[in-house]
This record gives sequence, C-alpha cells and structure tokens, in this order.
Amino acid sequence: MIVTHSDYFAALTEPRKTELETLDALIRKRGPRLERFIQNGFLGYGRWRYKPDADWFHLGLASNKNYISLYVCTSDAKGMIAEQYRERLPKASIGKSCVRFKRLGDVDLKVIDELIRAGVRAIRET
Repeated sequence: MIVTHSDYFAALTEPRKTELETLDALIRKRGPRLERFIQNGFLGYGRWRYKPDADWFHLGLASNKNYISLYVCTSDAKGMIAEQYRERLPKASIGKSCVRFKRLGDVDLKVIDELIRAGVRAIRET
C-alpha cells in the first residue's frame, strides 16, 4: 500500500521514476513549506479543504500509464495558472489545472519550473 512519497517513487520504474523525482524536487524547491501527502494515488503538495469533508492539493503529480500529469490547482487574476502556459508547452495537453505529457523531455523544464513558481505564488496570494 502506498502511503508516503517514498513508497510512491519505490513503486515506479525507470525512466518514469527519475522524471517524477525531478518534478518532485522542483516543487519542493519552489514550495518548501507545502505539506507533502498522498491523495487518491496522487503525490500532493499543499493540502487544502475544498469541501467540508474532502481535502485536495494545490500542486500534484501522477504517473499514468501513457503520460505524466502535473496538477497546478491554483488561479490568479488572469484565471487558472496551468491554462496560461498552453502556448509555451505545445507538446503537453493542458486542461484547467492539469498538464499532461508523455516524457519530461517533451516539455521545456524551464517553463515547467516557471509554471510551478507561478502556482506557488498564487497559493501565497490567496
């Protein structure tokens, strides 16, 4: 049973393990005070209560069969942060708060870092 981030990473195979560890390191660097936890099979960062009986995360990671998902569940005056990076991450599929890509090499890591920083900044501003 996966209950910690370490358990999550231990269950992954390469190259996915290294790719998610890289993203985890970026999130922890940009949001060192964000609580780390496992939520419904996701790596969560920054717990928040969105319903009286339900918690979720501000930032999250998931390793899916065909892609990696980076969740940035924050917004600013311009709207949802993830959506603002659609043009700068052309090989990613981007929804309201989810950025999906097959491999970390398919996206510009500098832009992903900027996206994570913007997400953390939005958390601080709310």
